[in-house]
Amino acid sequence: MVSNQPILKLEKIEKVYGTAANPLRVLCDINLKVDSSEYVAIVGPSGAGKSTLLNILGCLDLPTNGSYHLMGEDVARFDDHRLSNVRNTRLGFIFQSFQLISHLSVLENVEMPLFYARQPKRIRRRRSLELLDKVGLSQRIRHRPSELSGGECQRVAIARSLANDPAMVLADEPTGNLDSATSRDIMSLLGELNEAGRTIVLITHDTEVAAAVPRRVSLRDGCIEQDMFQGLSS
Repeated sequence: MVSNQPILKLEKIEKVYGTAANPLRVLCDINLKVDSSEYVAIVGPSGAGKSTLLNILGCLDLPTNGSYHLMGEDVARFDDHRLSNVRNTRLGFIFQSFQLISHLSVLENVEMPLFYARQPKRIRRRRSLELLDKVGLSQRIRHRPSELSGGECQRVAIARSLANDPAMVLADEPTGNLDSATSRDIMSLLGELNEAGRTIVLITHDTEVAAAVPRRVSLRDGCIEQDMFQGLSS
């Protein structure tokens, strides 16, 4: 069910680094709205501003100018504690390098967001087992990341991103370290999650990955060059 209120709304977002005398403008006049249950790929060449935009969407950085509303709330009004809570409970993150904790088991990695949300152990365990079953890793729960393939590590990361039932999942080059066949498997899994109602924003430079996503937002030189819905490739 799609809400009348967008998950995120960016208005006139700018991000500038450097000094007033020597500014480096990384994002300029970004206006973007993503509704509940949408699946959006943000694409562009290296240096286009994709990672900076993702950091702002993930409440990891603040814009220099403009406003970001997440689920109707102005992110600029959040203090550090609130930002941390939002990142853990409203947002799920999937990274190119997986960012799993090496000394923890698969199950323990998925439980981590629930641990920080202070969920009881029985709830953490039940939720994590359900998610690992959903991503096809119910037989690998006691393995450590070093014992998994790249595709399996990314599936663990996807399960972890869903632990607190976030409003939106942010995926940063989720297939960047995977071979072509495994990349297709991961994109298929993300597509299934979106079909089930999950809102996903994905960053990629890979045109084949972007072609599997219903909406494509193209960045160039820090600006939105194109925002389009597309027919999906098979």
